[in-house]
Amino acid sequence: MGKRRIVVKVGTSTLAHPTGLLNLRRVEALCRVLSDLKNAGHELILVSSGAIGMGAGKLSLTQRPEDTPTKQAAAAVGQCELMYTYDKAFSQYNHTVAQVLLTAADVNHPHRFANFRNTMHRLLDLKALPIINENDTVATEELGIGDNDTLAAIVAVSMEAELLVLLSDIDGLYTADPHTHPEATLIDEITNITPDILALAGGAGSHLGTGGMTTKLHAAQICMEAGCDMVIANGADPAILYDAADGKPAGSRFCGKRG
Repeated sequence: MGKRRIVVKVGTSTLAHPTGLLNLRRVEALCRVLSDLKNAGHELILVSSGAIGMGAGKLSLTQRPEDTPTKQAAAAVGQCELMYTYDKAFSQYNHTVAQVLLTAADVNHPHRFANFRNTMHRLLDLKALPIINENDTVATEELGIGDNDTLAAIVAVSMEAELLVLLSDIDGLYTADPHTHPEATLIDEITNITPDILALAGGAGSHLGTGGMTTKLHAAQICMEAGCDMVIANGADPAILYDAADGKPAGSRFCGKRG
């Protein structure tokens, strides 16, 4: 396939060990693959979870905080660590990163959203790699976007991306929960989100993150309606992004509506 604009969302479970501390080998592999895709001419936008999880680890909290002030404090600590890590990793491959933190107000207010899009287009023109996260330091559950799967879909559609890839700790959408049903099989292509497909969504994901299959299917609905493909794939080996970008079998592909 030719050059494309691709949004990649990486979840906390991909970035961090169960302890909440950074999975250095995984992050380094992710940054290497993303840099290579940029070198090939693709325009990339990264939506990265992990700030609260990494902050919780750095603050020696044993689990993801439940109360809003501690979540916001962990996010403030973790976001510094996250961007320092990305800046260091991408600079090895001569790529410049840019931090963009959003709240629901930025998405829902037309003028602020237009400013966001203008900034993003200019960053891409300047060959920078925007790294987006919800501004968890000030966002609350009542006022926030809520999860980075939805945020990634909003970004992909607003930036007219051809592809969104959600890297998670699961290979894709299965006919049943593979953790409890060993006979479950991977659904490699979905052209329509039916009630039966929605019924396959389970609960939340890892104890450090907020996502689950429900939020991923919601993201798929947003993308497909706008004509953008979406792939759910396992982030354990970031090299799967090559196949996803080339349109080859990779996880579960949700086909955007054409025409």
